[in-house]
Amino acid sequence: MRIKSFCRYIAVAAVTVSLTACAATYTNHGYIPPQEDLDLLVVGVDTRSSVEDSVGSPSSGGVLNDGGYYYVRSRIRSFGPTAPKVVERQVLAISFDTAGVVTNIERFGLEDGNVVPIARRVTDSAVSNKTFLRQLLGNIGRIAPG
Repeated sequence: MRIKSFCRYIAVAAVTVSLTACAATYTNHGYIPPQEDLDLLVVGVDTRSSVEDSVGSPSSGGVLNDGGYYYVRSRIRSFGPTAPKVVERQVLAISFDTAGVVTNIERFGLEDGNVVPIARRVTDSAVSNKTFLRQLLGNIGRIAPG
């Protein structure tokens, strides 16, 4: 009887582990301020410092000094051995004018995004069909003493 109950326990444990391995897991990254905090911002009145005080520091800022603030939140689903997939992404963009006053507040979702192809650029080397030894011997006498 003991062996049967032990085998039954092992079988139940194996089924439980296999079922939980098939469950999708979600991870959240980033921060978007709640709508109540965004409602406090007034376009044309608030400045960079008042935005940081009201909604917090941004996830990233514009490249230039007069660039905007960007708050980004992503939700990623992982399911078994498949590659993780972004199932939700929100970007909140707050734009400023040259004086640092808010000019626009926009929200973008995953459906608003565009896939940007990455261009791979390879720099050609000056070495063409030369072995290491030929390169090494070719540099003899090219060394300047100064």
